[in-house]
Amino acid sequence: MKHFFICSLLIILWGCQKHDKSTQHILSNADGSIELTFDLNKNLQPYYLLKYQGKMVLDTSRLGLKRTDGNFESQLSLVSVSEPENITDSYTMFHGKQQQMEYQAKQYTVHLKNNQDQEFNILFQLSENGVALKYQFPETSEDLKRIEEEFTTYKFGPETKSWLQPMAKAKTGWEHTNPSYEEHYEMAISQDKPSPIGEGWVYPALFKTDSVWALISETGLKENFCGSRLKYNEQFGALQVTFPQTEEVFPGGALNPESVTPWETPWRIITVGSLADIAESTLGTDLADPAIEMNTDFIKGGLSSWSWVLLKDDFTNYETSKKFIDYASNMNWDYCLIDCDWDQKIGFEKLAELASYAQSKDVKVLVWYNSAGSWNTTPYTPRSKLLTHEARESEFKKLKNIGIAGVKIDFFGGDGQSMIAYYHDILKDAAAFELLVNFHGTTLPRGWQRTYPNLMTMESIKGEEFVTFEQVNADLQPSHCATIPFTRNVYDPMDFTPMVLDSIPRMHRRTSKAFELALPILFTSGVQHMAEIPEGMSKQPEEVIDLLKNIPVDWDESKLLSGYPGKDAVMARRKGSTWFVVGINGENIPKTIPLDLSFTGSKTGTLFTDKQKNSFQIENVTSDQLKELELKGYGGFVLKLD
Repeated sequence: MKHFFICSLLIILWGCQKHDKSTQHILSNADGSIELTFDLNKNLQPYYLLKYQGKMVLDTSRLGLKRTDGNFESQLSLVSVSEPENITDSYTMFHGKQQQMEYQAKQYTVHLKNNQDQEFNILFQLSENGVALKYQFPETSEDLKRIEEEFTTYKFGPETKSWLQPMAKAKTGWEHTNPSYEEHYEMAISQDKPSPIGEGWVYPALFKTDSVWALISETGLKENFCGSRLKYNEQFGALQVTFPQTEEVFPGGALNPESVTPWETPWRIITVGSLADIAESTLGTDLADPAIEMNTDFIKGGLSSWSWVLLKDDFTNYETSKKFIDYASNMNWDYCLIDCDWDQKIGFEKLAELASYAQSKDVKVLVWYNSAGSWNTTPYTPRSKLLTHEARESEFKKLKNIGIAGVKIDFFGGDGQSMIAYYHDILKDAAAFELLVNFHGTTLPRGWQRTYPNLMTMESIKGEEFVTFEQVNADLQPSHCATIPFTRNVYDPMDFTPMVLDSIPRMHRRTSKAFELALPILFTSGVQHMAEIPEGMSKQPEEVIDLLKNIPVDWDESKLLSGYPGKDAVMARRKGSTWFVVGINGENIPKTIPLDLSFTGSKTGTLFTDKQKNSFQIENVTSDQLKELELKGYGGFVLKLD
C-alpha cells in the first residue's frame, strides 16, 4: 500500500511537471535568428521572451487583454499551439522606399481559454527581421464587446537606450489641437524615464539593447479599434500598450475598442536587427490590410509647391496661388497646394479657374480643409465640411468636377476608436471621387497607405513649419532630422514639408544648404511638399535647380549606409539605374563619413556639398573615387549617380 502511494504521488508530481513544461513553446523564424518563447506563469498569465541571434531583446513581457465581460490576461488554459504556417505575400506600393514588396513569415496560433470557457487566440508571425503579434476573439456574437485594458508589454534590459516621442495632452496647445504627434524626441533615455508630458509615448519607438536595435509600432488598425501608445508600468517594469485619453473621440463616438465578434486587434510589430535592418524595414506595410477595391489610375506621387509654410496666411490668394502654379510648372513638379482660408480669400469660382490654369501648365491643384467639428477651436476654413458621409460626397463631388486632384485635411482629434473610424471614412469617400489625401495635425498612418492607395502622406511629425515658428525648433532641427529616418519615417510616409535653401523669416537656420537639399531624398512622402519659395529657388545654382526637377518619390530600392539616431544619417535610394546618396550631420562638429559605393557599380555623377554653410560646392565625381566625405557641422551632401 505504501509502495502504491509513493508511486501514485510520483506520477502526480511528474504529471504536474509535464503540464508546466507543456505550456512553454519556442517559436522561431525561418533561419532561426529570431526566437520567441511563449509560456504561462504561475498565475496562468501569458508572457513571452524575445531573442535575436541568441541575445536577449525582451525579457519576460506580459500578454493579454481585459474585456468588460471576461478576463483574458490571467487564469488562462493553453488549449494548443499550432504547427508553423508559412505566410507569403507580394504587393506593390505607389510610393516610398521600395515599390515591389515580398514578405515571408512563419505564423503560430496560440489557442487559449479563460476560466469562463471563452476562447482567445494569440497570433505570432516571425519574419526575417520582424516579430508581430495580435489577439483574436474567434467566437461569434452580436453582443457588443468592450476592451478595458491591454496587457501587452515590452520589457527591455536596464542598459537599453530609447528614442521616444512624448504623447501630448489632449485638447492642449494652439486652439486645443493636441494630440498630433508633434513633439521632439527624447534621445537615448532609459525605458523607465517618465514622459515629460505624462501621457506616455507614441509610435514608432526605437530601442538599442547591447548591439541589437528594435523598433516598436502597430499596423493594421481598422475602424473597430482605437490607436494605442506606450506607457511605462512600474509594477511590470516594462512599457505597456495603453489606450487614448478620454477626450480623443469623435463627438458621441467610442473611445476604447468595442465590437461584435469575431474580432481581432491590430498587429503589434517589432523590427529587430541592425540599424540598417530598422531603417530599411517594410514591416509596417507587410502586415497592413491589402488595398481596397478602387480605381488607382489617378494615383501619382510627386513634388509640390506650397506658399503657406514661409509666407503664411496673408498669401493664400489668387495671385500668389497662380504664381506658385507657375513655380511648380517651371520646376517640373506635379502639384501645387493651396492652403487654409482659400474658400474666403479665393472663393470656389476662382479656385476652379486656378485648377483649369494649372491643368494647362501640367500641374494639379491640392486644397486644404479643416477636419474639425467640436473637438478644437481652430478658426481656419473650410471647416466642418467633412463630418458626415453625405457632406463629404457633396464636397468631394464639387472638387472633382473642377479638376482638384486632392485634399489636405488638418486638425484631427486623437486616437479614439471613433476618430480612427473618421479617418477610414474620409479615405473611402475620397477614393470614390478619385481624390488624393494628405492628413495633417494627425495620428500615425500605421500602414494605411497600403490599404488606401490614395493616401499619399501624413504629417505626424514636428516638421519644417515648426522651424518657422520658434528659434528653439530651428536649433533642434539638425538632431531631429537625424532621428526621423530611424523612427517616424521608417514604416510610413511623412509630410515633413522639407527644404529651405535660402532663408526663414525671423529665424536663424542652423542647417546648411546641402543638409536641406538632402531632406526631400532622405525623407519619404507620396507628395513631397517643398518649403522653398520661388524667390529663394531663383538664387540657387542651376545644377541645384536641375537636380530638384527630377526627385522621385517612388523609389525602387533604399539602403542605409551609416548613421546613428540624432547624430547623422547616410541613405542611398535608387530609381531605375540612378542612385541618389544623401547624408546629414545632426551635430555641430565636423565628421568624416566613410562611403562604400561598390553596390552602385562604376558610375559618374554630381556631388553637392557645403563650400560654406550658405554656399554649395558642386563637382563631377565617379563612384569609384569616393571613399569618404567630410561633413561640416550641421552640414550635408547629395550625390546623384547616373
